[in-house]
Amino acid sequence: MPRQASPDAGDSEHTDRGRSRHLGSLLHLLAFTWPYRGRLVLALTALVLAAVALLAFGQVIRAVVDRGLATGSPQALNLALGLFLAVVLVFAASVALRSYLLSWIGERVVADLRRAVFARALALDVGFYEVTRTGELIARLTSDTALLQVVVGSTLAMGLRSTILAAGGLLMLAVTSPKLTALVLFGVPLVILPTWLIGHRVRRLSRQSQDRIGDIGAYVDETLHAIRTVQASCHEPVDAARYGERVEAAFTTAMRRSLASALLAGVASLLAFGAVGTVLWIGGHAVLAGEISGGELSAFLFYAVLMAGSVGSLSEIVGQLLRGAGAAERLMELLQAQPAIQAPPRPRALPARVTGHIRAEGLTFRYPARPERPALADLDLDIAPGERIALVGQSGAGKSTLFHLLLRFYDPQQGRLTFDGVTLRDLDPAALRRHIAVVPQDPVIFAASAAENIRYGTEGATDAQVRAAATAAHAAVFIERLPQGYDTFLGERGVRLSGGERQRIAIARAILSDPALLLLDEATSALDAESERLVQDALSHLMVGRTSMVIAHRLATVREADRILVLDHGRIVAQGRHDQLLAQGGLYARLAALQFQDLPAAVPG
Repeated sequence: MPRQASPDAGDSEHTDRGRSRHLGSLLHLLAFTWPYRGRLVLALTALVLAAVALLAFGQVIRAVVDRGLATGSPQALNLALGLFLAVVLVFAASVALRSYLLSWIGERVVADLRRAVFARALALDVGFYEVTRTGELIARLTSDTALLQVVVGSTLAMGLRSTILAAGGLLMLAVTSPKLTALVLFGVPLVILPTWLIGHRVRRLSRQSQDRIGDIGAYVDETLHAIRTVQASCHEPVDAARYGERVEAAFTTAMRRSLASALLAGVASLLAFGAVGTVLWIGGHAVLAGEISGGELSAFLFYAVLMAGSVGSLSEIVGQLLRGAGAAERLMELLQAQPAIQAPPRPRALPARVTGHIRAEGLTFRYPARPERPALADLDLDIAPGERIALVGQSGAGKSTLFHLLLRFYDPQQGRLTFDGVTLRDLDPAALRRHIAVVPQDPVIFAASAAENIRYGTEGATDAQVRAAATAAHAAVFIERLPQGYDTFLGERGVRLSGGERQRIAIARAILSDPALLLLDEATSALDAESERLVQDALSHLMVGRTSMVIAHRLATVREADRILVLDHGRIVAQGRHDQLLAQGGLYARLAALQFQDLPAAVPG
C-alpha cells in the first residue's frame, strides 16, 4: 500500500483514495475460500439446483394450463400438481442448504481475512505507522470486513443465482417462442446501458463512503485515548462538533451512494418490467390469433418476469458488489503492503552467548518523512559488553533515533551498525529484539492483569518468575495491595496505576526478559521523590551485568554512567565521564546547567 499522508491532508487526497478498481478486487477473496472448496462446491451445487427448480416452474405452469385446465382432465391436473409439489420440495431443500453453507463460508472467510489483515498490520514497520492513522486500520478491520461478510455470505450468491436465472430464463424463452424472445432481447441494451453508467458512480461513492467511516474511527480513537486532556481543556464541545462534522460527511456520502443505487435499481426495474408489459400485449394478441397456446403464453410470461426480475436484481446486486469491491480493495492494499524492515532470505545467527557489544561505523540516517536533514550523520561508536552509556543532547540531537536503529525499526541509509559483530541487516529483526529490552519514558501498560503485563513478551515465564521480577523492580508491594493481586485488571493504558507504578511494571517486564542490551529513556523527572527513589534503585539493579544505554534526564544517571556521549545534530561531539566533560566546558556543561534538575549549581559554559 503506498505510504501517503493522513486523509485529513485535503480534498485531493480524499478524491484520489475514492477511486476503485471495479469488481476485480473481489477476486482476491477467492484465495480465502480455497481451504473450504468442498463446502463451496456443495453450496454452488445447491444454488444451481434451486435455480433449475425455479426455472422448471414455468414448464409446470404450462402443463397445468394446457394439460390440466384446457383438457378438463382431473388425472392430468393431479399429475401436473404432483409435479409442482416435487419441484417445490427440491427448491425448498436446495435453498435451505445453500443459505446455510454460504452463510458459514461468509463468516469463515471474513474471520480468516480479519486474522490475516491484523497479522499484516502487526508485521508492518514503524515507519508505516508514522503516515497511517490507527483509526483507519481499525475501520478496515471492522466495517470493511463486516461489509465483505455480507458480500461473501449472500450478495455473491444472489448475483450468481440471478445470473443463472436470467440466462436460463432467456433459454426457456427462446424454446417457448423465438419471436417473442427477439422482442425481449431488443430491450436488454436499454437495461444494461444505464446500469453500467450509474454503476460507475456507485462504485466511486462506495469507496468514498468507506473512507469517511475510516475518518470517524480515526477521530474517535484519537479523542478517547486523550480523554483526560480533552476534559481538562474543556474541549468536549469542540470535539463533539468536529465529530459531528465527520458523521455528517459520512452521512452525506452514504446518501449520495444510496441515491445512485436507488436510481440504478429503479431505472433497471422500470425498463425490465416495461419490456414485460410489451411482451404481454404482443403475446396476448398471438394467443387470440391462435399462434401460441395459453399455456405457452403463461410459461413465456413466467420466464419473462423471472428474467426481468433477475436482471433488475442484478443491477442492485452490482451496486452492493461495488461497495464490497471498495472494501476489498482497501483490505487488499493492506494485505499486499510489504514492511520496509524484513528478515534477509538467509539471516545470520547471533553467537551462542550474546554480550550486547554495539559498534557503529559511519552511521547516517534520514527519516523518510524528513529526508532533507540527517538525524544521525557519519556517527562512529563502540560500546563494550556490559558498559553503561548515557546519551545527552538537545531535542532532535539523535538520541531516540539511535534507539530506533538498534531495534531495527529503520535501516540506515549509509554506514554499518553491528550487534555482537553481526550487521543488523543480516539478522532476523525478531531474533535481534529478543535480546533487547526497552523501558520507555512513557511506559506502555496493556488492558490486562498485572501478571500479564509483566509477562508480555516472555509468555512462557512462570508465576514465580513473574513475582521475582516484580520484587526486583519494587513493584511487588503495590501489586499485592491491588484487589486481586497479580490478577488485577489494570485498566486501559494502566489508568489504575500511578506514573511510578506504571514505570516499575515496565521495569519488571524488562527484568523478566533478561536482555543483553537495555535501552532506557529515563522517566523519573516527572515522579515524586519516593517513586523516583524506587524506580532509580530498580533501574540500577536492572543494569547490572548487561549493556545499557540511557537517555539521561537526571544528574544521578550521568554520574553512574561509565561513559557519556554528547550528541548534537546527529554527531557525537564529546564523550567521557561527567567530571571530565564538565571540566571541558562547551555543550555538555551548558546542557548540565539547563537540563539536569538535581545539579546543585549552574556550571560554567
